Amino acid sequence: METAPKLTIHIVSLFPQLFDSWLQQGVVSRATDRGLTQVLLTNLRDFGVGRHRLTDDYPFGGGPGMVMKPEPLFDAVSSLRLAENVPVILLSPQGVPFDQRIAERLSSLPRIVLLAGHYEGVDERVREHLVTQELSIGDYVLSCGELAAMVVADAVVRLLPGALADGSASDESFSADLLEYPQYTRPANFQGWEVPDVLVSGHHGEIARWRRLQALRQTFARRPDLLQQAELSAEEREMVDRWEEESRQA
Repeated sequence: METAPKLTIHIVSLFPQLFDSWLQQGVVSRATDRGLTQVLLTNLRDFGVGRHRLTDDYPFGGGPGMVMKPEPLFDAVSSLRLAENVPVILLSPQGVPFDQRIAERLSSLPRIVLLAGHYEGVDERVREHLVTQELSIGDYVLSCGELAAMVVADAVVRLLPGALADGSASDESFSADLLEYPQYTRPANFQGWEVPDVLVSGHHGEIARWRRLQALRQTFARRPDLLQQAELSAEEREMVDRWEEESRQA
């Protein structure tokens, strides 16, 4: 007997065909094949208003561009017959910045809904009475919310147990509020540049310590803001403080 997927992702979109290739390859495809998730697309045009299936209209008060109408979005979400606690997430430049912690929280849920925004945005009543959360994937504007929906869905699905090889997600950037340590592969010597000796030593304890130190160094150099919330030992915190003092004196 088939078991239910750990996570169902509903994506409400004006252009569901944009997801075709994405759904057929990569981590989401593999997770779907393994029965870990299912991504269900809802065509917003099917819920458009009137003979022409309108999903957008001119804004009251004037102004450039078009605004997504409330009726199609409300009707599309209603058709999913969701339980009360299922998050309905609007992808929007005005949303909370999407990060690894949010991805981890969403990956623990049985069902989520992603609304792909378009045009100049959505009718404010959608935000006030339908959407439970707004997420932004960055401080920039995209031509369609489908791209943002793919980003969020991919980040969430890859955290499902069994979606990736064992342990491959736990050491990645942001998994412990640190950037990932440097990675090397064959050849050990490329154009005179050697792989660090510790990585070919076979000493797993030393390798783990080296990787932790390098992750700290990478994070301090590139994203020091992450270190404010990272769980560091007293020795590591003292090391970071020393680096900060050295950088101020440089």
